[in-house]
Amino acid sequence: MKKTNDNIKTVCVYCGSGPGTDPQFIEAASAFGKTLAENGIRLVYGGGSIGLMGAVARGVLDHGGEVTGIIPDFLTARENAMERVQELIVTKNMHERKQLMFDRSDAFVAFPGGIGTLEELVEQMTWAQLGRHTKPILLANIANFWEPLLSLISHMRQTEFIRQGLSVNILTANHVADILPKLREAAARYEKPVKELVPEVAGKLA
Repeated sequence: MKKTNDNIKTVCVYCGSGPGTDPQFIEAASAFGKTLAENGIRLVYGGGSIGLMGAVARGVLDHGGEVTGIIPDFLTARENAMERVQELIVTKNMHERKQLMFDRSDAFVAFPGGIGTLEELVEQMTWAQLGRHTKPILLANIANFWEPLLSLISHMRQTEFIRQGLSVNILTANHVADILPKLREAAARYEKPVKELVPEVAGKLA
């Protein structure tokens, strides 16, 4: 496994516990896992061994990378917690899981998934909008999966529910090869401390 000195040491991946209907979803998750391993970047994810979650974790592990799985106790059986990972954290509830995933990660990537994936993604978008973090957030738009969400966000802007000055910089990538370069570029661009951003956002919300 390569060592890296850049500003992305860990990446959190949100994704489905199912495979979806398009083989590209699984293929892309596996390929991104391999990319993380080859670049010495640790995966932080939901801890399961099925669906896209299992694919991305195996993609890392099979290529010598490191993985932290974080899973609530009530999901360990349902999502078949992956015991191969170097670090498996079992939490009391979903809230603790999400906070730990945030704390352990330098960036967030959302692959195709369901309501749970969407909820985790939107929470990070909300925190970024309110100035609580500047960590990159990227939609892995495999087979145009996230196009309906992107259209909804555009509609929110047009109707001014996402007001000027409170937009969130959501990255998108249609190809796995583009994900890591975009995360690195964004992380280098947004290195302003959160403590400096919060008063600015507070003023805009007033």
